[in-house]
Amino acid sequence: QVQLVESGGGLVQPGGSLKLSCAASGSIFRLDRMGWYRQAPGKQRELVADITSFGKIDCLDSVKGRFTISKDNAKNTVYLQMNSLKPEDTAVYYCNFQANFRTYWGQGTQVTVSS
Repeated sequence: QVQLVESGGGLVQPGGSLKLSCAASGSIFRLDRMGWYRQAPGKQRELVADITSFGKIDCLDSVKGRFTISKDNAKNTVYLQMNSLKPEDTAVYYCNFQANFRTYWGQGTQVTVSS
């Protein structure tokens, strides 16, 4: 069984930065995609950014130039570097792995951007 553990959320002022991490534990024999989603209160969960095993990246338009997704294959870990944060980035952020022909979700980490 694969489990995902997220870290790095918190409270930050507008214009600040945070880095999220998501590490997988358990046996992974195939890892196709790693990504980050977010869900703000009263809104649907949306894809923020994801990266395939080949390194192809997709990113939400509103975060392009501010957020960077990266991965460490050896550690089965995905990161999301978030810069120039805005209040509208406030949400619970979830990591997502497409691994072993299944979908796995992290527990979510709160990111709050407020002065």
